Amino acid sequence: MSSQEVMRSRIGAMTYLAPTMALVAAEAVAALEEAIASSIAAHQIALVLDLSKVPLLSGRALELMALSATRLAALGGWLRLAYPNPLLLEILAVTGLANEIALYDAPAKPARPESVVGGKLGDILVARGAATAAHVAEAAALQEQTGKRMGLIMVEKKWVAEGALYQCLAEQLGLHYVALRAGLYDPAAAALLERDVARRLNVLPLFLVQNTLTLVTGEPQAIHSIDEIKARTGCKIRVVLALPGEIRRLRDDVYGGAMPDFVHSEANDLELLDDQIPDDYTQIDEMAGASPIINMVNAVIQRAIHDSASDIHIEISRNRARIRLRIDGILYEIMAPKVDQHPAIVSRLKVMANLDIAERRLPQDGRIQVATQGRTVDLRFSSLPGIYGEKVVLRVLDKNQSILDVDKLGLNAGAVAGFKRLLGRSHGLILVTGPTGSGKTTSLYAAISHLKSIEKNIVTIEDPVEYQLDIINQNQVNDAIGLTFPKILKHVLRQDPDIIMVGEIRDRQTAEIAVQAALTGHLVLTTLHTNDTLGAVSRLVEMGVEPYLLSSALVGVMAQRLVRRVCQACKTSYLAEPGAAAAYRWTGSGDLRLTRGRGCAACYDSGYKGRMGIYELLEVGPDLQRMIVAGASKEDMTAHVARSGHHDLYSDGMARAFNGDTTPEEIARVVHSL
Repeated sequence: MSSQEVMRSRIGAMTYLAPTMALVAAEAVAALEEAIASSIAAHQIALVLDLSKVPLLSGRALELMALSATRLAALGGWLRLAYPNPLLLEILAVTGLANEIALYDAPAKPARPESVVGGKLGDILVARGAATAAHVAEAAALQEQTGKRMGLIMVEKKWVAEGALYQCLAEQLGLHYVALRAGLYDPAAAALLERDVARRLNVLPLFLVQNTLTLVTGEPQAIHSIDEIKARTGCKIRVVLALPGEIRRLRDDVYGGAMPDFVHSEANDLELLDDQIPDDYTQIDEMAGASPIINMVNAVIQRAIHDSASDIHIEISRNRARIRLRIDGILYEIMAPKVDQHPAIVSRLKVMANLDIAERRLPQDGRIQVATQGRTVDLRFSSLPGIYGEKVVLRVLDKNQSILDVDKLGLNAGAVAGFKRLLGRSHGLILVTGPTGSGKTTSLYAAISHLKSIEKNIVTIEDPVEYQLDIINQNQVNDAIGLTFPKILKHVLRQDPDIIMVGEIRDRQTAEIAVQAALTGHLVLTTLHTNDTLGAVSRLVEMGVEPYLLSSALVGVMAQRLVRRVCQACKTSYLAEPGAAAAYRWTGSGDLRLTRGRGCAACYDSGYKGRMGIYELLEVGPDLQRMIVAGASKEDMTAHVARSGHHDLYSDGMARAFNGDTTPEEIARVVHSL
């Protein structure tokens, strides 16, 4: 991270510093430190640190903030923090920095309940509505008889929720209560305490800031444990309280070596479908109890399918193995197996993909098909040797999650009608454009499903074949034997096709054959990597396709992107500022009300859950055909389609934001047009 990646701006007497990535790596924290020092050197001592693009903080970053706040105060200035996400707010509260560094433009805090520090736990439970007085009295009587703690008795009897008990206990002791989750710890702080000690005492170091170690425990009154940790680390200890079960789960994730709960729940409802696999592996559920590795692999695959993940990443580094899922385009770590388990996990996946488990020096590709929860799912296997071992990525191709219906792609009513009109043409070239991972293949499959009929010969050329469809003749590219896109396409034209789907135009030869096929009475559907619809025209001309041939063959282009939806579990609305409404091209009357997610456990504190498509459809008419033949520039063609009322990607995306489905910030991130 360079100093340029800490954006710096002035508003009146205030200086805004906006880091653009996680403040975890040493270079990222150093860049922020340099930006703060430069501001102070320029006598800019009223600093606002914008954390809106910072997903994580390290103990070193927190220490830098604390030291900078102290230094600025000594100079007569101040440091304020702006727009931290819910996870960062929790980190600031846990470490106590929330009391030392103020939030900029923060709403007034709600009135706190009357302090009950030092009071009786039973009275606090009743006062907070967590338990009834009768249950407290009965638990107190049982405590005298059995010697058990009153809180434990009430949880066992289900008179009070465990979480409510620990929150009230935290109030009684004047401690902070925290709901633990991924990201709420600094690995450098955790490394200060040996795994065995942390497990024996059921504690976890969270952050180290100015020689104060924030330690989470479920036994805050175990003074001997605190004293032992103080002696081992040489640090002052700040105690925070959490549920013992949550501490165990997060500690096992931090130090590795334990399987998450999902590995032990229904991991046997998975069947491997591949006739070439030896019989021992066809029924995975029969071996789940016999092999922890098989059980783990099955459970990870099921977790990915359940969470609608698009990819599973199995990685190894010097001291740590990890498994991550890509959900809605973002990677989330779900578990950290032991380092010595990694080769066994990779070998198990190779067996499932019918690959050579002894070959660890070369990349390998394969395919796994599994049946789970009553449906069949394909997994595309790819391994890549690294310096510490092989990394494996599994692409999850779940037909049950795919959208194979044009009406359900998410196009607006006008675009749906236009797309169907294009698909109804007897011949011509239809392009679907967008970057990798924008849903182009899904749109092509939806189009093919719309067109498929026993009366038509539909042929596809794909690399690889992602979904297998009935009554469609699907062909897979194999470069290793010379079976390339152009070669298959030449032969397909001799197979009397009505409709041809080409997975992707990658070179001049494929582009020229596709255009010729469209000109000779075939409907050709294909994809191209461009940013917008008119960019596809320029790209094909640059590839060497003659403009006069392209103008006659091209009938339509659809550009698309995938944007994240606002999480329904934490969705909230707000009024946009008048200036922002104008920037968003809002033309409605009255105030513009938008939505956003506050961040919750369901959406990993991101405020988004699930994705949707935004689209730009361009039908090529006579005027545009003449411009293509004449070699008009992209700017001239853009001006022409704009005059005709063309609905571009940004407009479509903002319409979804105005409707409350997503946010303007998400549209700006994906379309880069704000």
